[in-house]
Amino acid sequence: MTDIEHNVPPALAVGNPDQRRKRHGFGRFNLEVRQHAPAWYQAVALACGVGAGLFIAALILVASGVGFSDLANEFVFSIFSTPRSLADVLTQAAPLLIVGLAAAVAFRVRFWNIGIEGQMILGSIAATAVAIGNVGPAPMRLATMFFAAALGGMIWMLIPALLRLRYGVNEIISTLLLNYVAFNLLLHLLYGSWKDPKSSFPNSEQYEATERLATVGWESLTYALPLALVLTAVIWWLLNVSRYGYFTRVVQANPRMAAAMGLPVVAVTVGAALLSGALSGVAGFVISAGVEYRMTQSFFVGYGFSGILIAFLARNNPLGAVLVALCVATLFIASQSLQVFYQIPGSVVQLVQAVVVICVAASEFFIRYRIRRIHRGS
Repeated sequence: MTDIEHNVPPALAVGNPDQRRKRHGFGRFNLEVRQHAPAWYQAVALACGVGAGLFIAALILVASGVGFSDLANEFVFSIFSTPRSLADVLTQAAPLLIVGLAAAVAFRVRFWNIGIEGQMILGSIAATAVAIGNVGPAPMRLATMFFAAALGGMIWMLIPALLRLRYGVNEIISTLLLNYVAFNLLLHLLYGSWKDPKSSFPNSEQYEATERLATVGWESLTYALPLALVLTAVIWWLLNVSRYGYFTRVVQANPRMAAAMGLPVVAVTVGAALLSGALSGVAGFVISAGVEYRMTQSFFVGYGFSGILIAFLARNNPLGAVLVALCVATLFIASQSLQVFYQIPGSVVQLVQAVVVICVAASEFFIRYRIRRIHRGS
C-alpha cells in the first residue's frame, strides 16, 4: 500500500463504496435516460411545467401589485371570452407557428438555424420590393409577394448552408451574424430610398388593398392563420409520411450511418435548411402583409427566439407546434394587457415570460430522464 492510499480514511477509500455511501449519503439515486416516455406522461410533464410557471408568475405579479382576481380576469376571461381578444391571440399565433415550423424543419437534420429573424427580414424585403415595384398583375400581386418572400428567405439561408458544406463554418455563427447584416440592409432601405414619402417615417409606404392579406370575416383575423395551418399540414406530411421525412429521421439519428447506408445526406440537409429559410421568409411576409400592411424596422423582433422555443417545446413536431404557438401567443397578448392597463413595467413582463418558458423547458428533463432509487445492496 502506498503512502497516499495509507492516508485515505476507510470511509473515503475507493474500495469501500458502501462506507462512502453511509458517510456522505451519495449513491442512493441514479439518473437514467428514458428510452421512451408514453404520450400521457409527456402531456402530464408539460402540464406540470406550465402550471408551475404560471404559479410562480402569478406570485411575481401579485408582488408587483396585481390582484389574484385581476390575473384571472386578464389571463382567462378577457382573452377567451371576447371575440376581439381571441382574434388577437390567433393573429399573433400565425407568424409564431410559421417560425416554429421553420426552426423544426432545420433542427430535424441537425442544422441549427439561429438566423430566423434575418431570413424574415429578407422575405419582407423581397415581398415589399414586389409591392413597391408593382411587379406582376394586381390580382396575382399577393401570390407573387408570397413566393418572392419564400425565395428571399431561401437565398439568405443558402449562404450559411454553403459555408458549412464548403468550408465547415458552424451554421450557428453564420446564421446569427447574418441577422445583423440583414438588419442593417433593412435600415439602409427604410432610411433611404424606401422611406415613406407621405410621412417621412422610416417605414415603407403602405401596401395597396390587393397587396394585403384579407380578413376572414371575423374581427381582424386575416388569412394568415389559414395559411399557417396549411403550411403545418404540408410540413407534417413531408416530415412524417413522405420518403424525405424518413431520410430526415435517419440523418437526425446518425448522419454517419445515413451516409454509410447511401442516403443523400448533403441533399437532405441542404433541402431542410432551404425550406427553413423559405418558411422564415413567409413569416416576414405574413407580418408585413397581414398585420403591419407595410415593412417596419422592428416587425421581426423576438420571433427568432420564439421560433426556436416553439420547435424545442413541440419536439420538432409540426402538430405540437400549433398548440405551443397558441400558448406563446396567449402569453404575449396577456403580457401586453398587463403592461397597458396595470402599468406593470416591461422588465417584470419579460421576467414573467422567462419564468414560464424556463419552467416549461425544465419539464423536458423529466421527459428525457428518470431518477431511480438504488436499493441497499444493489
